[in-house]
Amino acid sequence: MERRNFLKTAILGGIAGAVQLKGNGLMAGEKMTVSSANDLVAVMGGEPAEMYKKGIEAMGGMARFVKKGNKVVVKPNIGWDKRPEFAANTNPDLVAAIVKDCLAAGALEVIVFDHTCDEWQASYKNSGIEAAAKSAGAKVAFAHDEKYYRNVQLPKGSRLKEAKIHESILDCDVWINVPVLKNHGGARMTIAMKNFMGIVWDRRFWHSNDLQQCIADCSTFSKMPVLNIVDAYRIMTQNGPKGKSIEDVQTPKAIFMSTDIVAVDTAAVRFFAQFRSDMKLEDVSHIGIGEKMNIGTTDIDKLKVERIRIG
Repeated sequence: MERRNFLKTAILGGIAGAVQLKGNGLMAGEKMTVSSANDLVAVMGGEPAEMYKKGIEAMGGMARFVKKGNKVVVKPNIGWDKRPEFAANTNPDLVAAIVKDCLAAGALEVIVFDHTCDEWQASYKNSGIEAAAKSAGAKVAFAHDEKYYRNVQLPKGSRLKEAKIHESILDCDVWINVPVLKNHGGARMTIAMKNFMGIVWDRRFWHSNDLQQCIADCSTFSKMPVLNIVDAYRIMTQNGPKGKSIEDVQTPKAIFMSTDIVAVDTAAVRFFAQFRSDMKLEDVSHIGIGEKMNIGTTDIDKLKVERIRIG
């Protein structure tokens, strides 16, 4: 394994404006302890499970986030009735690797779900996530009916003052947010903050009442994910969030991890901009709003960051 600042180099296409991240001085093979764990990790060049393994080690290991006996939710994007190669949903191999690691860390149970946009059974099946999650030992929860949601107040919200949140999130000990990185016609980008739309029941209000602000408002929810893992193995660069054809997809083979949801979205947008030169961080305004609401930081130079290149 070779570790380098791949977000500044031609490894990611050599396009100016790539994420400017600061190294932490770790040498290849050096072990990470929880006390010295990174705030943000970027991994590139491998298959999903392999990149996940390297990334979670650099984040201090899953035991940093999941304790023995915890009830855990792994929340991917399963919104669309699309096969994995279309990059509309989170990569199923990544989901399986995370589930297995949570159970290995001592989780009592792991639940996987999403409030889908397309018909839920087809989305769960054709995304590959239902089968991958179950084979890894997770339970797959229903999310297609209002009865699975309970009302929660969002006192820090500006437009969105309350939301019906899925019971699996409300009843778990910890949850892990696992979005796919892709273009989105309304929100501009789907990443970690936007993935909250899959834990709520009524999304229509969001679209008609300042979508960007509502995304940030929901991200003030007191029960935040303990870890955000952005799947950028395949990315949909246009016609999101569902996509029209395989021509909308590129395969950069990367993932990003952080405990800071604003920071991981910032890094992911800057990475994505190498494939869409018209994409700017300020265009994804819910990220900047989130920083102003003290959800996280866009100044990733202040964070402890590690980049890992596989191969």
